[in-house]
Amino acid sequence: MTTHVLDTASGRPAAGVKIELWAVRADGGRDLVREAITNQDGRIDGALFQGAGFSVGTFELVFHAGDYLRAAGHTLTEPAFLDVVPIRFGVADASAHYHVPLLISPYGYSTYRGS
Repeated sequence: MTTHVLDTASGRPAAGVKIELWAVRADGGRDLVREAITNQDGRIDGALFQGAGFSVGTFELVFHAGDYLRAAGHTLTEPAFLDVVPIRFGVADASAHYHVPLLISPYGYSTYRGS
């Protein structure tokens, strides 16, 4: 599983974004799998999650976008329209690669399953 973050308002990779990866349990609770910070290319060095522990199930990536947007010099309202951005998604094939990027600006975001 990999991710990257692009700042669409400035047209550059989003460096320094804190990302949390959570495994979502059947009861709705969550278990923290990993925390990471994006590098200068807006990517995590290596995979967020791989190997024997990666399984079919529901996961959530939590992007701390507001902290990044403020640090990058974007003017935000208080409270910010977008601050913490959770993306919950399902993994149906644990042998496949899942790439879940975030494209962010102060007033919108998008994601998709990449390759």
